[in-house]
Amino acid sequence: MILKVAQLGHPVLRKKAEPVPLEKISSPRIQGLIQDMLETMEEYDGIGIAAPQVHVSLQLALIGSQGSPRYPKAPKVPFTVLINPKIKPVSSHKEVDWEGCLSVEGLRGQVPRWRSVEVEGYNAKGEWFRFRADGFHARVVQHEWDHLQGHVYLDRMPDLTTLCYMKEFARYWADD
Repeated sequence: MILKVAQLGHPVLRKKAEPVPLEKISSPRIQGLIQDMLETMEEYDGIGIAAPQVHVSLQLALIGSQGSPRYPKAPKVPFTVLINPKIKPVSSHKEVDWEGCLSVEGLRGQVPRWRSVEVEGYNAKGEWFRFRADGFHARVVQHEWDHLQGHVYLDRMPDLTTLCYMKEFARYWADD
């Protein structure tokens, strides 16, 4: 089922999400939510979605893309379910690149993010995992993790002069 996406201004986006109890991961509610989030992400051509974005304040996010019309030049991102994730930077190097968000419809802005992060958490089967994400993959993980902390990419922008509507982004900046 395709879910309604919370838009900037809705309080659920500014609240730190609650951890998913590990014994509940296999429940029909959580498994159904994962499936519904996947369908919603695909419907809106997203490359990630967090539970707060669909009005559910839980530490659950999905990432993944084999190609997206919203990010046509972006590399592929492996499909991953992140439950109660933790991230930490692997180095002090940050990169600035363009980001958009299903909850901040129609806008893009340049955001600094860690180039590489270590990610750990639980998958859809309740199995613990750890992996390293680099480049665009790391950016997507950090973007969704921020949603679980009650933040949106606008909060990470040190300079709002790059904030632009998608029409203007496509016209002036998409080839950068």
